[in-house]
Amino acid sequence: MAKVTVWIDQDLCTGDGLCEEIAPDVFTLLDDGLAYVKEGDKVFSDPGGVEGLAAVPADQIEAVVESAEECPGECIFVEVAE
Repeated sequence: MAKVTVWIDQDLCTGDGLCEEIAPDVFTLLDDGLAYVKEGDKVFSDPGGVEGLAAVPADQIEAVVESAEECPGECIFVEVAE
């Protein structure tokens, strides 16, 4: 099975929160109003961006892809590695 990872470019994030609504197990909005990815309880916010690359659980892949498609800032990047 392919390994799927995701990261958010906070410079492009509009803080709309759709990602958190669609996939709350993978995305969260912090006090700065921007979205970040997370793995369980670990939030990738220091640093964010491409350095904040989180593994996507198999049961969340569809929701993460939908989040990326719906994101108004087009800031969610999904990467697939075989």
